[in-house]
Order: sequence, then structure tokens, then C-alpha cells
Amino acid sequence: MFAADRASRGLGIELVEHGEGAAAVRMTVTPAMVNGHRIAHGGFLFLLADTAFACACNTHGPVTVAAGADIVFVAPAREGDVLVARAEERARYGRSGIYDVSVRRGDEVIAEFRGRSRTVRDGGAGHRARDDENTHRAREGTACETPGTTTKESR
Repeated sequence: MFAADRASRGLGIELVEHGEGAAAVRMTVTPAMVNGHRIAHGGFLFLLADTAFACACNTHGPVTVAAGADIVFVAPAREGDVLVARAEERARYGRSGIYDVSVRRGDEVIAEFRGRSRTVRDGGAGHRARDDENTHRAREGTACETPGTTTKESR
């Protein structure tokens, strides 16, 4: 999934670790990510946390998407800061899951994120033709590398 994530990779986000129900990603705050207050725009912090969440909830194999998420901004991040978002599964039940993500600069907490996931029942059938090659690669590698975009219509 991460290998096909142009949005995250285009912002320089790197997958630094992943395992069953967990993942960590890293990003350096660039000048383009800083708002008029000279701090990192919250949307970029959300995107970083959401990327860790996506990688963690897709480690189980089936295509899983966000059903919702919330973030609390604890401290500002600034240009040049290296941030690490670490996601951990809290609960999985049926097709749903709950994941917590901490975004940190070193030992300092920058933001806390809680994501709610939903496994797609048909694996995103509307996208199968386009994703066959990546899905095949994912079966040979890790589930986190499985692509899985879905729309409301294909759920």
C-alpha cells in the first residue's frame, strides 16, 4: 500500500517500521509545510499520522480504509523538525478497528491521533484491474504494501 501512496511519498514521508497492527513513518517539515505563523500546518501533521494509521491497519492483509479520525495538536512543529508518527492497534472487531498514533519530535509529543478503520468487504472490487500487479507484489511481501483505494460507491 505505501509503495503506491504518491501523496505521502511525494511529501518525503518514509516508512521506517511496520509489523502486525503497528507502523512508524517519518517526515521532515519543509518550508512548504509551514503556515503564516511559521509552524507546521496541521493538515500535514494529520497526513503524517494518517499515513502511519493506514500502514498499521493494512498489516493484516485485507484492504482497510479510514472510517474516521480525530487529532489533538499538543505542541507546534517547525521547519526542519523531523517528526515520527507511530501507530498502534488498540482493538479490532469484525471489520472495524481502532488505532492510536503519536506524532513526536524526539521524545516530545506534537500530536495525538485516533483512527477508526473499516475493512472493505469486497477488497475494493472496482479497483481490482488497476491493482492486480500491486496486490500480487503484496502477497509476496508485506501487507502494508498492498494498494487499496476505495470510494463510497465500491464499499
